Amino acid sequence: MSFNLLFASVALNIGLTVSIVVGILIILFLGRLFLKRKAETINKWFVVFLYFLTFLLITTAIFFLLYMWDYNLLTYIETLFTDVDTLIAANMGSAVSSLLVIFFALLIMRIAKMSLLNVGKKESPMKKRKQTIAKVVNSIIKYIVSIVAILVVLAIWGVNVAPALAGLGILGLVIGLGAQKFINDLISGFFIVFEHHFDVGDKIEVQGFKGDVVDIGLKTTRIRNWKGDTKIVSNGEISTLINYSRHFSVAIVEFGIAYQEDAQTTIDLLNAELPKVRADYPMIIEDPQVLGVIELANSSVNLRVIAKTLPEQHYAVEREIRKRIKKLLDDNDIEIPFPQVVVNQPKNRD
Repeated sequence: MSFNLLFASVALNIGLTVSIVVGILIILFLGRLFLKRKAETINKWFVVFLYFLTFLLITTAIFFLLYMWDYNLLTYIETLFTDVDTLIAANMGSAVSSLLVIFFALLIMRIAKMSLLNVGKKESPMKKRKQTIAKVVNSIIKYIVSIVAILVVLAIWGVNVAPALAGLGILGLVIGLGAQKFINDLISGFFIVFEHHFDVGDKIEVQGFKGDVVDIGLKTTRIRNWKGDTKIVSNGEISTLINYSRHFSVAIVEFGIAYQEDAQTTIDLLNAELPKVRADYPMIIEDPQVLGVIELANSSVNLRVIAKTLPEQHYAVEREIRKRIKKLLDDNDIEIPFPQVVVNQPKNRD
């Protein structure tokens, strides 16, 4: 009879436990659904009150379940604190030493980061180069200090790190065989930095993606285009690239005038007026000049204007030159042609 009562009691406890757990899950789901639907209009203090009420409900349910299963929580807490107190007393020296090692490791990494932060801030021909090397050096320091700190902490807690250091050679061989792509990325990263393929801030094109280099790491390079899209490329995959920041750019504008207009007069007019654009656009390093007639097209005589600019600064210059050319041609009654078709009708022989 006592066995039947015990079985019934256990079954009742199991049923109540399952019911309480299911009820809590339903309440959490409904609360999350409510907050999601009312996210834009609900008061933030009501959200705080709802979270507090949910926490109180879950805590009450946990204590009730512990009481229902005759679990003495106070005795467990007292035992836990006693064990923790004994453990802390026995390992206080190791704990303090470990904290000091971690503190000094973080301090070294922080000092290195702050020291390298100002590298390349001053304007100079090597500004981008200095910033790139500073980022790589900071990354190397962080990895080295972290590894040394971990080994020292392990040694403080009685772990024999000598076999670990001796085994790094074998481990490195295993990793090298199993992670050849990772090693290839690291080696490629070193060559990119020290052979000066590109620097942070350069505009490059890799795998059809063109943008500014925002970060160079030992494994990956981040490129952001003018739309804000960021592409992360593994250094080992950068087999070919185009660097647009190493040399000056050239703004090129081509346009046409009608055949009845005098080409030389137009060239002289543009050569006299277009250099004024340079005063408004400091990125132009040489006055715009008209190269001359480049094509005798079907309906127009085409001319070309060029202007040397700072790297990748030619887009705005081209737009401004087109606008100035249009105004100059309009002010001087020089016709800009449009496609025309000449239709010849046979004469009537009657």
